[in-house]
Amino acid sequence: MRAAPVLLALLALAARVDAQAIVTSPAPDRVAVTVYRNPDRGLEPLNLDWLGGYALVSETRHVRLPAGESELRFEGVTSGIVPQSAIVTGLGEAVLEKNRDARLLSPGALLDASLGERLLLKRTDKATGKVREQEAVVRATSDGVVLQTAGGIEALRCTGLPETLIASQVPPGLSAKPTLSVRVRSPDPVERDVTLSYITNNFDWQANYVAELSPAGDTMSLFAWLTLANGDQTGLADADTMAVAGKLNRNRVEVSPGEAKPIIISCWPQGTTSDIPLEELAKAASGELIVVTGSRIAAMAPPAPPPPPAMAERGGGDMMAEEEKLGDVKLYRIPEQVTVAAQSQKQVMLLKRPAVAVETVYRLQPSPSEFESALERVLVTRNDPAKGLGLPLPAGGVALFGRQQGRRILIGEGRVDDHAVGEKVEIRMDEAPGIRARGAVVGAGKNAEFVVTVTNDAPESRAIEIRLPLDARGARLVKYEGSVLWRARVPANGSAELRYRLDR
Repeated sequence: MRAAPVLLALLALAARVDAQAIVTSPAPDRVAVTVYRNPDRGLEPLNLDWLGGYALVSETRHVRLPAGESELRFEGVTSGIVPQSAIVTGLGEAVLEKNRDARLLSPGALLDASLGERLLLKRTDKATGKVREQEAVVRATSDGVVLQTAGGIEALRCTGLPETLIASQVPPGLSAKPTLSVRVRSPDPVERDVTLSYITNNFDWQANYVAELSPAGDTMSLFAWLTLANGDQTGLADADTMAVAGKLNRNRVEVSPGEAKPIIISCWPQGTTSDIPLEELAKAASGELIVVTGSRIAAMAPPAPPPPPAMAERGGGDMMAEEEKLGDVKLYRIPEQVTVAAQSQKQVMLLKRPAVAVETVYRLQPSPSEFESALERVLVTRNDPAKGLGLPLPAGGVALFGRQQGRRILIGEGRVDDHAVGEKVEIRMDEAPGIRARGAVVGAGKNAEFVVTVTNDAPESRAIEIRLPLDARGARLVKYEGSVLWRARVPANGSAELRYRLDR
């Protein structure tokens, strides 16, 4: 006899759970984003199809929560959000649990969630244009869409007539945007600003330098863009944006971008391929049409690949990132709010130095055998104010220009690593035309002597640097930074020769 009150209590509890309020925050009011570089990329350029960096996103949202338990849904988070990193502040101990909703609203997902439900089926008569409406129950979606109507069982879009299924509401659990939901409990109604902070994948950044060498080759102007890349489908509008330089230790956490299924159309053809003209077969094979008993209906094309990242957008005016120190790493703060759009790049000015003293050195690390090779051009300076620098330099690519008869001409591209103030800076460019080295071996065994001849067909002399193993011995060799060097100046339209042995 006591089972009835207990059952009623359980039913009442279930009703209260089912009646749990859903509160949706459609978008943030304010956004801040800090972008971290891919620690494993090294000096390689950004791979826009696979961004290995990450970002810390902090969103401020104004919410109103009823008393009791409710589900608070943060719509519009990034698809690369790492759910376990999410922190909600401003609600105290009201947060009970958090979930990332990975089922995105799409035609296929809508039908999957509507299995066994009654939807409205609309058919249009091609001859008269008259629209007929009737109820239909979705019975299967895995291999084509099977419907049950008053007329029996049939497949969607297999009658040869234009057909549309309409649902009166979005089923629970489907989201049009990437969504993070939290379950909260509050004794009283709440209205306040809350902050959602989380780590997200699919971001990266780098510096892009533009240098112009003076006619004498002893100074260069140096300009740099801070290039932010967002590979996520969610853009961050009017964000307070920062970038962190340095190599942080972090293990990448892979996150599924969420499911967005198309509708799969599968019909039961009654004719044979001999009944169909060859041009129709060609269209069917290309996916443009599918053919059903001589009638044609449009096939749903597979989802298009994401658009390629947009061309880099240059920052306007004189807006320049401001450098700050953050422990052992450097932070660059963009002084104005910027939009880091979805699947695109953003560029703002990073630094500008009108005259940096440089020395151009032509470098080679030869093999101890016969060879012929070009030399690599390296721009050498020191990162201090006396040389025209004196600020942390983040890693990035360098485009080197010169001027010929007043016109700017690209003369090489290279890379620069991270450099702190006071460090030696080397900008390694590509192979230099006009200066080559040839190696030969004279004798054999312990008596072998290596001969390196460097030729220069330029109208000016050039400084060269040949790096040799530590056991190299010769009259004009010096030890420097863990190797043995031969430094010389090759005269214009002339040559220079080095002879050395190896202690073995």
